[in-house]
Amino acid sequence: MIERDVDIQTADGLMNSFVTYPEEGGPFPVVVFLMDAPGKREELHDMARRLGTAGYYVVLPNLYYRRAREFKPDGTPESRAKMFEHMNSLTNAMVCEDTGSILDFLGGEAEFARPGAVGCVGYCMSGPFAFAVAAAFPDRIAAAASMHGVRLCTDAPDSPHRDAHKVKGELYFGCAETDEWAPNEMIEALGAHLATTPVAHRIEWYPGTHHGFVFPQRAGMYDKAAAERHWERLFDLFKRRLAS
Repeated sequence: MIERDVDIQTADGLMNSFVTYPEEGGPFPVVVFLMDAPGKREELHDMARRLGTAGYYVVLPNLYYRRAREFKPDGTPESRAKMFEHMNSLTNAMVCEDTGSILDFLGGEAEFARPGAVGCVGYCMSGPFAFAVAAAFPDRIAAAASMHGVRLCTDAPDSPHRDAHKVKGELYFGCAETDEWAPNEMIEALGAHLATTPVAHRIEWYPGTHHGFVFPQRAGMYDKAAAERHWERLFDLFKRRLAS
């Protein structure tokens, strides 16, 4: 596998990002990997590598680059408070702008990154970002997945469900059975709304799981069987939608 740390130029500065893809056989379909609240870290690098080994060019950006080039939460109350400050500083519009910069960056990566259809996956805080990105770039984002995503269907003016009708790709929502950050009522409202649109989508519950179940280092929350099912769903989605 090839691994690179790159700085992607955006309207607000340089967005440091992790890129990985196979050594041979390129160029590869692109998947944009959007981080959860604890930030870009080695645990997510490992997950990006797993996607990459299946034949994808994976970009994992630091979405906190406007505030911090590196953020390493240490479990203290102060660190947790800072994490929420970082998280709440982001908006769907900001991440869509950043994604546009990623798509521009890919133009210079033609040797490794295949042009055309792009996939996106967002975890936790980035679930709504992946949803919003699919609507913002309907002619590029052919598949978008949200795993235990928050704020998917709310009363907020920028709730991503409001633009669902713009999506041309396929959407997948993997939901924990017990999730204080993504309550069942919200997911049910999302399903009811999506049913009024022509968008190809699937909402899947993961029985016995809690928020963050896909992360191996999330003590007390990680569910190996459910996490492996999430990988199966991602690989199937991207294989179908990102094929040349």
